[in-house]
Amino acid sequence: MLIDQLDFAKMYQQHMQQAQRSRKEPEHWDKKAQQMAQTCANPQDPYLVRFRELINDTDAETLLDVGCGPGSICLNLADKFTSVIGIDYSRGMLEAAQQRAQALNIHHAQFEQLAWEDSWAHLPKVDIAVASRSTLVDDLKQALLKLNHQAKLRVYTTHTVNPTFIDEEIIRFIGREVVRLPTYIYAVNILHQMGIHARVEFIDSPDKDGFDSFEAFKESVNWSLKNLTAEETEKLYQYYQQRVSAGKPIAYPSRNWAMVSWDVVPQEDLTP
Repeated sequence: MLIDQLDFAKMYQQHMQQAQRSRKEPEHWDKKAQQMAQTCANPQDPYLVRFRELINDTDAETLLDVGCGPGSICLNLADKFTSVIGIDYSRGMLEAAQQRAQALNIHHAQFEQLAWEDSWAHLPKVDIAVASRSTLVDDLKQALLKLNHQAKLRVYTTHTVNPTFIDEEIIRFIGREVVRLPTYIYAVNILHQMGIHARVEFIDSPDKDGFDSFEAFKESVNWSLKNLTAEETEKLYQYYQQRVSAGKPIAYPSRNWAMVSWDVVPQEDLTP
């Protein structure tokens, strides 16, 4: 089979189904909104610094941030645009974004509760559309098409580089099955098959010191795997103690991202 015979959009959907990745309800993110406003929206965060460096805002005045969370991207870029719009399906995230906009004295940002699956027909077309760390959706092709349709100049998206959020060795040690998620390469290939030649840049997380306590380590693992059982927690403690005894600190999980961006292609020029 040749690569042109592969349907990457369908392969992505099959991968998501096999990974049994369940959609988190808005209430899940509502509870984390204030915390994320502190941990993910610091303008000095290396991810946000690098994202800002990679954005080409030439001739652009308006921005749409899809899955905006607490406004991490759109508020960090607000000084480059005359109008920014952030959409998210979490009301809590939008409230956090509005609070941050007020605190930063940003008056040209507006926020609306919308999901990827909702109609965006009432939204104005913008010069640049971004989707930062919000692209692990059920139907990636449709998401990319919506972004391309909503923007007039350029689109910027970020996707995971690694298929898991924590070390696979840890997952196996506690007895769980390793579930690998789709990575950025699907987006590149789906866009290529639509007739869009994307640019790819990487945003690497800086190395961090190891966990300073078992509780911090457990919290990090539970964030990714969810609902650790008592037995899994005990195995996790054994793993932690073994590494500490051997003088091998456990590094924070890698959070490397791929920025996949492109110049907007008119709808009529896209390959079905």
